[in-house]
Amino acid sequence: MSKLKKLTKQQLFLPIFCMLLVLCVNIVYDVSQGRDFYDFFKIYIQNEALNGRIINILNRGSEVAILAIGMTLVVSASAGTDISVGSVMALSAGVCCTLLAGPAAPQATELAVPLIVGVLAALIMGCICGAFNGALVAYLNIQPMVATLILWTAARAIGLLVCNNLIVYVRNDSFAVFGGYIGPVPTPIIIAAICVAAVTAVLKMSAMGMYIQSVGINRKASRIAGLNSQKIIFLCYVLCGLCAGIAGLVASSRITSADTNNIGLNYELDAILAVALGGNSLAGGRFNLAGSIIGAYTIQAITTTMYNLGVSSAVNPVFKAVIVIIIVAVQAPPVKAYFKKMSAKKQAEKEVKGAVGV
Repeated sequence: MSKLKKLTKQQLFLPIFCMLLVLCVNIVYDVSQGRDFYDFFKIYIQNEALNGRIINILNRGSEVAILAIGMTLVVSASAGTDISVGSVMALSAGVCCTLLAGPAAPQATELAVPLIVGVLAALIMGCICGAFNGALVAYLNIQPMVATLILWTAARAIGLLVCNNLIVYVRNDSFAVFGGYIGPVPTPIIIAAICVAAVTAVLKMSAMGMYIQSVGINRKASRIAGLNSQKIIFLCYVLCGLCAGIAGLVASSRITSADTNNIGLNYELDAILAVALGGNSLAGGRFNLAGSIIGAYTIQAITTTMYNLGVSSAVNPVFKAVIVIIIVAVQAPPVKAYFKKMSAKKQAEKEVKGAVGV
């Protein structure tokens, strides 16, 4: 029993348990349909590219996984969420495609500027948006949700203005690579893996991870200890904006166009859910990046499973909302206090029984 308690208290227990639960549902469904129990795990080559449900989940969940990296750091440092990431994705995609299309917009087959210019423009735009949010939260002490609500509303509208209220198409193979394939492997999976590896390396090889958690736990105490809490929170929001820019680039490359009305729509909710599902507290402080990444792909696995079960896509947000409610409720101080009280009561009863037995 004590071993089970220790296991359930591990930070990665929740995301791994949820992922295994989704896998079990898929296995049971496949068996009930007369397919092999391992059908969900099959990976094969089709049209010189890797295919299979696992590959599709890793591929389609890459944007949310990239957003979850930045969102994890923002939640940890500021005890708040960045709800503008979906709109920033759309704005970054719009800027990138408009530059690449040039005078030929909204239909372009040749690049008006070098590809690197469009890519850098998307990333810089993401960083600018992140810096704007970070300045409001870190230096003006505006509540994170209120501060990021500005760009949640404005960024998508600015993207529409940049694209002149049109869908800008860039039908160019070099641009399509970011959302396509490098050899048999989907490029979004590679980009997500590079982002995770880069951020993990920075957090592990420097004291940045410890500083972020310290500021999230107690900003005032961190400042007294000599940490520049404002700068740390600001940098977390800039990094979150950068992740949104990368995700916007991948999303636009998938469809070789900038559809600013739909790119990144409701992705901020999935990113927040990924952080919560990863076992991270939405009240800030300690975080586990691996948990958030597992959470992001679990969300995509849930979506894929719903489609396989024939559930309408319109119902998906309901399931996600229920998951969020459960996770937030479990993390609420009154609920934690109740379980702690019950645990102490049981322990006291055991000690009394032991004393009576003696």
